[in-house]
Order: sequence, then C-alpha cells, then structure tokens
Amino acid sequence: MNSSRPYIIRAIYEWIADNDCTPHLLVDVNQEGVDVPQAYVTDGQIVLNISPSAVVGLEMGNELIFFNGRFGGVATDIVVPIKAILGIYARENGQGMVFDAAEEPEEPPEPPSGRTRPSLKVVK
Repeated sequence: MNSSRPYIIRAIYEWIADNDCTPHLLVDVNQEGVDVPQAYVTDGQIVLNISPSAVVGLEMGNELIFFNGRFGGVATDIVVPIKAILGIYARENGQGMVFDAAEEPEEPPEPPSGRTRPSLKVVK
C-alpha cells in the first residue's frame, strides 16, 4: 500500500485552512531532496508557512510538496519530499499532527507466530 502520510498531510492542511488558521510544516532539512533556504534552518529543521496567502502554486503530491514562497522578500521555489515532513500544525493553537521521523515500512509487519493476516473478500 502507498504511504498514508501525504493523504493525512493534505487532510490536516484543509482542516486547518477551513478553520481560518495558518498551516505550518515542520521539515527535516537533512533528508535527501529538501530544497529550502539554508539561512532559515535551525537545528536541521525549518518551519514553513504554507497558508494560501503566503505561497504561490502549492502542489501537495504523494511524493513531495512544492510551492513558491518569500524569504526575506525574495521569491523562492521550495521542494519538500513527504518523508522529510515531521509535522503539520496550526500556528494559532498548535493543533495538527507530528509524524515519526522514521520512514514508514513498505510492507506491514508479520503477524505474531501462529497467526495469519486476515484476507479481504470482494463482494459483488
């Protein structure tokens, strides 16, 4: 199965915006593929305001988030792989979600000894 992380990020973004709050991403800049202004990085992390009024061309895909934002008045293209996102939250109240820094496994873990995974049957 695909990672649930991009779907959860998009849903929480929409929930935050629908409640007239400011969505922020917490990003691990040490992950491969992150392209952000290094002058704004603190302790290997950056917080990005991704509200509709702060960014242009926000694209939230299953592999990465891309947008153009301003840093010190300079328009800058930002690229953040989904795996580098540590959390998404509302600036006003901190509500949102923090993700495990470890990448999600591609396969579910094996069940305990003597047990099997349930199978789903398609009903027509």
